[in-house]
Amino acid sequence: MTVEQRAGLAEQTRQHDTVEVSDDTYVSCVKDCQASLYHFVLKHIGNPTDAQDITQQALTEAYRSLAKFKGESELATWLFGIAMNIVRNFIQRSPHKKYNFVSDDVLSYHAQEAVGQDEKIAFEKVMRDLDAELQCIPDDLRKMLLLVAVDGLTYEEVATMLSVPIGTVRSRLSRVRKSLKEKMPEIDELLA
Repeated sequence: MTVEQRAGLAEQTRQHDTVEVSDDTYVSCVKDCQASLYHFVLKHIGNPTDAQDITQQALTEAYRSLAKFKGESELATWLFGIAMNIVRNFIQRSPHKKYNFVSDDVLSYHAQEAVGQDEKIAFEKVMRDLDAELQCIPDDLRKMLLLVAVDGLTYEEVATMLSVPIGTVRSRLSRVRKSLKEKMPEIDELLA
């Protein structure tokens, strides 16, 4: 979505309760964020086929609901919020489809080739320890942390997506990061 399109949506928001989004603006937004939306869904679902279906469903529902778009957030953030709601519903209705790692071996391809064996082993241990600590964090806090740290969403986007005040996101993430740093000082650079 171009800067001009964003500015136009912001101006409409100031003038009306809802924002009129043109088909061109919607298509432009979809082109910009479709791949990241799919990866976002895939991280939560774990199954590529289901992730494609949910991504398509989110884009379809967003298009049907364009007349209800209030412009309180960016169009892309609104799309991610719709996708997150569909993901929640999918997981609640199909708990057996929740993503489970089979082994840590699937993560080995992320290691840098220039890293020595000792560094690789130390890194894998830190990641296993971090995963264990994350499992001890309540679901809502873990989800919030992963949306920011892994999915790269801003605090504002997470607040909009989870329907909580931004101050709540900031304070909860601060507490979780502080707790993790106290328990695992070696992950300080990962949480920066």
